[in-house]
Amino acid sequence: MSKLSSGLAAGAAYMSLGTFRKNGTRVAVPVWFAASNGRYYVFTESKAYKVKRLRRDPRVEVAVCDIRGRVSGPWQSGSGRVMDTDSAADAARIQSAYAALRTKYGWQMWIADSVSRLNGRYNKRAMLELQIEDPVRHSP
Repeated sequence: MSKLSSGLAAGAAYMSLGTFRKNGTRVAVPVWFAASNGRYYVFTESKAYKVKRLRRDPRVEVAVCDIRGRVSGPWQSGSGRVMDTDSAADAARIQSAYAALRTKYGWQMWIADSVSRLNGRYNKRAMLELQIEDPVRHSP
């Protein structure tokens, strides 16, 4: 298990998720995440730029961070994908990912889900699946 994985398993609330622009620049944002099925899962709005960047380039870098995105652990590289809600296999994994998020974040996730349902954004979410591989050898 990598240092990031053990840090995330130890209860970190946020990870900095870095996706890459066409010019190769990393764009990092703090996100909620949960582990399930040996992978990490993140939900976000389906039209978010991180989703667009991930569809174009599956490379990701992640690190433990705080709510403001201040990184407190090593960056790790990996790959990610936007899960397909029309796929039966992905639909089951998406449900498992939401269950893991609800278990981890409890009442906070309940509020996020409730607000998303009220403003009509719940069904406009995308679920990202991340597989973390190696430490990144450069500075953030």
